[in-house]
Formats: sequence, structure tokens, C-alpha cells
Amino acid sequence: MKPYFRAFDHVRPPATTYMSPFRHGLWHVLAGLTAGLALWYLHWRWTASLNPDAMVFSVSVAIAETMAFIGTVLSFHDIWREQDTPKAPPPGCRRDAHLEDDGNITVDLFITTFDESTDIVGPSITDAKALKLPAGVSLSIHVLDDGGRDCMRDLANRQQVNYLRRENNIGYKAGNLCSALMQTRGDFVLICDADTRVFPGFLMNTLGYFRDPKVAWVQTPQWFYDIPQGRDWMAVLSPVPGALRPYLVRIMGFITGEQKIGRDPFLSDPVIFFDIIQRRRNRNNASFCCGAGSIHRREAVFSNALHYKGQQVHKIKKRIGEKSVLHMVQLEPYKFHVSEDIYTSILMQARGWKSVFHPDIEARMLSPMTMQAWSTQRLKYAGGTFDIMLRANPLLMGGIPAATKLHYGATFWSYLAVLWMPVLLFAPVVSLFTALSPVKAFSLEFFVHLLPALLVNELAMHVACKGYSTHAGRVMAIATIPLQIKGLFQVLRQKKLGFPTTPKTLFATQRMRYAIPAIMVLLLFLVAVIWGVFSTMLHIKGYSSSLLVVNLFWIFWGGLSFVKIIRMSLWTPPGPHMNKRKKPPAGGLLNAQNA
Repeated sequence: MKPYFRAFDHVRPPATTYMSPFRHGLWHVLAGLTAGLALWYLHWRWTASLNPDAMVFSVSVAIAETMAFIGTVLSFHDIWREQDTPKAPPPGCRRDAHLEDDGNITVDLFITTFDESTDIVGPSITDAKALKLPAGVSLSIHVLDDGGRDCMRDLANRQQVNYLRRENNIGYKAGNLCSALMQTRGDFVLICDADTRVFPGFLMNTLGYFRDPKVAWVQTPQWFYDIPQGRDWMAVLSPVPGALRPYLVRIMGFITGEQKIGRDPFLSDPVIFFDIIQRRRNRNNASFCCGAGSIHRREAVFSNALHYKGQQVHKIKKRIGEKSVLHMVQLEPYKFHVSEDIYTSILMQARGWKSVFHPDIEARMLSPMTMQAWSTQRLKYAGGTFDIMLRANPLLMGGIPAATKLHYGATFWSYLAVLWMPVLLFAPVVSLFTALSPVKAFSLEFFVHLLPALLVNELAMHVACKGYSTHAGRVMAIATIPLQIKGLFQVLRQKKLGFPTTPKTLFATQRMRYAIPAIMVLLLFLVAVIWGVFSTMLHIKGYSSSLLVVNLFWIFWGGLSFVKIIRMSLWTPPGPHMNKRKKPPAGGLLNAQNA
């Protein structure tokens, strides 16, 4: 059967967009207004609105609001300015790239795989072979098969590329890369996942950055070309009479935050992460490596690995004396870690190496197309981030400028939001069940202080994100709460993190287990709404129309995210592409190995 993703081969990437000086200026004005209005609200919140009849509840919500404000300020710093590194033509000789000796500049292209099928890896090899090479550059393609499969070896032989396998899976993906680095000699290393299909101009457009001798790696945007595009609301609402349809289209677009129904069912589109966050971190050398779609200077990778190996040897010698301990410390060009890419990035930035985020899309990849794939990926992100935060925190490292540290602080704070976001999410439920309010009263004064901050922040983010929808980000923040809690507890329990691979195959498996928690929360919301409505109608002490309306609004807003989670869980791709499988892979999500 033809792989499902071949139906998307015709899809082309969007053009790169740029922030105009006017948009930059407007964004900065709106960001300043948002911060000022939010501070005004919080000052009023702490000094004039705490409810003495429910002080614990009131203070808890106020603390959560304050933590959210700090996150907003950090995120503003994260995306403050779009400042791309100037592009340069590829080096014309080795001297231009600050390489020694004579001859061609050599590039090794690694395609890492563990359990992906040849249907997925084959097109990646074909596209790699179609790369345009600058004058004086030679390319070697290597398939790094951590699954040790004969079918993958045969594929590599048919495609006339190098095939590498190893005897064990120590270090998983990072170990796989390490093993390949020891067997190759390229000046630069282009890293691809099994599904990474590079465009012909990749090397032509990225090698020029290495004219700067301090540039260690260049990261390009990851673009998922197989994301379903959905149907327009106009087509979905075609049975509605023509006069009403345009109004309903606007209403449904506003309520759902989606202009098309069924588009990007797993909220996988990474455009805001790459084109807004990563791109703007570039100005402070804080853009980190994301693995696939990145190209690295070999000298920088090994220089960094040898430095940190020397540090580890020194520490061990201090404990056990001058005994030879070199054999006790593994050389790790890429740190053996569930988030080896960002971890290695931090260590290299701490030693003065520079990163570049190249804004143009130079490769295409496959998105998570099942709830299991989505959960596997998000749990990996959460566990890896918390582990780095607690065990190798860049905020505590020397050699990293304060502005760069603030970017990593924004990353960590966004994951720590799992500690206070549930307070804000379930505060309306508490209010409707108990008639307790986190403020003295939902009076006109409350709305005068709150609404301007919310509205201006919404406008500011719309301008800052160049019109991209931020709805998916809000849903994702709620949808990933259980996974982030699980990742945090794994790290706190010092449980060894696994290296879960993100499945690239469509299959149906226990989808309801992902939907049930969201269904239970929606039922809780529904019961709270019913309780609040009847209590208000019966004039039970403490209940009022203002308390009911405000909490109904927040429950409705939060409930939309849980509806989206259920839709994600139950979504089935159209067409005969689903491989039915009753059980998930043996060992669950965390015991799968990463390629």
C-alpha cells in the first residue's frame, strides 16, 4: 500500500515572512501597555480585592495570576525582536570556513533511524542525494540504523549510500550520532531524522554562516508537510441559509479559534515555535538545536565534548586519586540525554560557541498523526526540559550572558506553569460549587482593572506573532498539563528518562484512554454549571448573577480546550491509511527507544 504521506508530496512550504519596522514598533508599544495594565491590575488585586471571607482561595488565585504575569514578561523578552543573522554565500574554499589543509569541504549527512520503515527512510535518502553542492564541497550520506535491520542495509546498498549500525543502543540517538562521528571525517555534519527530506538548496543556503569561525551549528525550521488542511467553515455550514451563514462562520471561527475545521488535528504546526520563538532568540545567541534539520561544525562538537570529558575526569580524580579514569568517562559529542539537542546546545553556548537560526524552510518532515505519537513527543519534551532545569540549569552556568539566560528562563517558566495553571483553570468550578469568590465582588471595578489588560495582551500577541493564530498554544498549554506533571514527577523521583521514539505510522490504538480525562473534566464543568445556575435561581446565600456570569465565561473558555483534546483523541485520518492495532507497542511510551 502506498504510504499515506505520499499524497502530500505536492505541498510546498510557505514563504518566509518578516517583521516590518512599523509592526515591530506597534508590538513594542502594545507589549509595554500590556505590562503596565497587568501591573495595575495586580496592584489592585493584592491591595484592594482579596476576599476576606475566602482568603486562602483568594490568595491562591492571586499568586497564580502573578506567576502567569511573570511568564508573560519573560515571553515578551523571548520574542522581543526579530533579528536574523545576515546571510552569506557558501564558502568558496576551506580557508573561508576556517578549516585547515587543502581540498574540498566535506559534509556528512546522517539519517538516524531505529524502527521506521523503509517506506519512510527511502524518500529521505533520495532527497539527500538530490542536494545541490556548492563548488568545492563534497557530500557523503550515511544511514545510521540503530535497529540493526537487514532491510535497511539493503535499502542503503540499493541507494548506494553508506550504512552504519552498532552493537548496542547506549545513549540512544545521541549514542548513535556519536558512533557515526567516530567512523566519519566530514568537516560538517547535517543531521536528519528518518523522515527528514531535505530540499536541494539546504547546503547552498546554510554553509555560508560558517564563514564565522565561532558558529557551531545552524538550525533550520522544521516544517510538517503532511498536516491535514481541514475544511472551511463556509463549506461545513453549507446547509445553513445563505443570509445567516457568513455570521455563523465568523462566530464559529471566533469561538474555536480555527478558520478551518479539522485542520492540524494534533496542533502540530510548529510555525510559532520556529518562526517566532526560535527566530527571535537568535538575537541573543539563545536559539538551540532541535536535532533534525541542523548542520554542525565537527571541530566545535568534538572540542566541546573533550572539554566536558576533561571536567568529568578531573572530578573523578579528586574523589579516587590519580588513578587513570579516562576509560570511565564516555566521550559524548552529543549529550546522552532524552533532550540531547538542547542540552548540547546549552553546553556549547556556555563555552562561547555561537548558534544561528536560519529562517527559511530547507526540509520537510512528518507530523505526529496519532494521539500516542503526540503524547510520546510531548512527554519527552517535558521530561527532558525538567531534567535539564534541575540537573544542568543554564541559569547557574558561567559563560552564558544574562540576556541569553533569560531566554532559557522563559522556557523553564512555561513548563513550571503546570504548578499554577490548574489553579486558574479550576477556580471557576470552586466558585460555582461553594459561592466563594477569589475577589471581594465581581463589580464594575473588577472588569475595569482586568479587561484592558486581557484585550491589549490579545492584540499585542496578534501583532507580535505576525497574525499567526495563538489559539493552538492556549489549547496545548492545557492539553499537556497531565504529561508535564508526569514528566516532572519522573525527574523528581530521579527516574531514568527513556528515549521514546515518535511513531511515524498511522494506527488506531486505545484512543479513548486519552479522551477519558478530558471527558471527566468536562463533566465536572457541566455539574458545576448546573449547580451554579440552580443555586442562583433559588437565591441561595452567596450566589449572584455576576458570580454566575463571570464563572460561566471562564468555564466556557477552558472547556473549549478540553473539547479540542477529545477531538484530538478521537480523530481518524481520512482514507484507507489506518493500520489497525489493538495494543500499543510493548513496554509503553517510555520504554521505546529513540532514533
